[in-house]
Amino acid sequence: MGIVAGLDSSPDFTRIVVCDSDTGAVLRQGYAPHPVESPDGGRPSDVDPQAWLLSLGEAAGGGLLEGVQAIGVSAQQNAVVPLDAQGNTVRPAMVGGDKRTQVAAADLIDALGGREAWAQAVGCVPQAAQPVTKLRWLARTEPENAQRTAILLQAHDWLVWQLLGRPIRRTTDRGGASSTGYWSAATGAYRPDLVELALGHQAMLPEVIGPADAAGRTPEGLLISVGTGETMAAAFGLGIGLGDAVVSLGASGSVMAVHPEALVDGSGMITALADATGMHLPVVTTLNAVRTLRGTAELLGLPDLESLSELAMKSTPGAHGLVLLPYLEGERTPNLPHTAGTLAGLRRESMKAEHLARAAFEGMLCGLADALDVLRARGVEVRRVFLLGPAAELPAVQAAAPALFGTQVVVPQPADYAAIGAARQAAWALGTSQGSLDARTPPVWQGAVAQVLEPGEELAVGQAVRQQFVAVREQTHPGAF
Repeated sequence: MGIVAGLDSSPDFTRIVVCDSDTGAVLRQGYAPHPVESPDGGRPSDVDPQAWLLSLGEAAGGGLLEGVQAIGVSAQQNAVVPLDAQGNTVRPAMVGGDKRTQVAAADLIDALGGREAWAQAVGCVPQAAQPVTKLRWLARTEPENAQRTAILLQAHDWLVWQLLGRPIRRTTDRGGASSTGYWSAATGAYRPDLVELALGHQAMLPEVIGPADAAGRTPEGLLISVGTGETMAAAFGLGIGLGDAVVSLGASGSVMAVHPEALVDGSGMITALADATGMHLPVVTTLNAVRTLRGTAELLGLPDLESLSELAMKSTPGAHGLVLLPYLEGERTPNLPHTAGTLAGLRRESMKAEHLARAAFEGMLCGLADALDVLRARGVEVRRVFLLGPAAELPAVQAAAPALFGTQVVVPQPADYAAIGAARQAAWALGTSQGSLDARTPPVWQGAVAQVLEPGEELAVGQAVRQQFVAVREQTHPGAF
């Protein structure tokens, strides 16, 4: 078929991969950081979206896109770009999770009648990072800007629109729309009333088009696919399908799986996202993953997580009865926002550094296994788990995860999966436009190069460790689930 490109505009950088449209083989790649600085050195909460275009231009330099026939765009989720009636930005884009919007999230939950009302309406409960919450914050804090806001786009919508030369038609995909808080994955429709509830008035929303559809062509004739959010693009780049779950180990953790239908969860533990293929991507989040390991390493005076892993491997499964409930920042799954962590099972023989190190790894993974079980309890099939994030490479994680999750664990080699997913989407749109691919079936690309770990004989031991964790959780927080 030819050559396609995938562009991933993350919070910090733009990465572009150029791929063979038949096999997915990466032919060349480009990278550029976003020219954005925050006064306090952290990530800024407001970003001029022009910075994304500057970074894109730099990453595509040196003839990187020569011969490319189609481009797919993936971008950070939750970034909302408010535009006026002429299509100009009203204010900088509001990006990322932001503590200033937590009050707005609580406001919105109350305004609609509680968590369950939101879960039924759009499959998720408002959180600080979501566009719907940012709109409420805008209406309360910058009413003049809110009043001028006539059009709402997310980061990937805005980039696609710019690449196409700012046409009258503005588009988005199901994946991006499902993370706004005003589109329902279950019904496949916007809830304009929720935009009005948040912003104070209606606004124009981009048209949601199909996974294999093209958003249009650039003035030079280059095909641009619909685009999607970073999470959906990464799942598509990994090639996950029914029976697959992805466990992502960041400071906090997330568990998502492919499912044929949207899951409405009144407790708000499941966020009902759509994926980039026409299926669904229910997500369960934990607040404490790698931050548990970092905290334990600091407590034990260790310089890094590799040292903590090495120490943990000197212990045995079950850490001599030591159990760490890793709820250091409170917890979202289970919903215990005001709790703290708990260390249980202290005996003279368990009071050794290696047992605490082991308990930290087991506590983190058992917390994520709890999140997996939330999905399993709703009928989501999990035959294998893809484990992502730098911590997935640690021997202590790899030794314990298969038995604690009770399934095969796949650790993909680090790669730009969001950019690869965006390129695969471009190949799908290109093939569909040429009549060589079916709009219902994405191109089959070579899978991620990965290490495969089986629970094997350790399964029974792992499940006993899990039971030990569950017993302590139930005793400390009865009925948490």
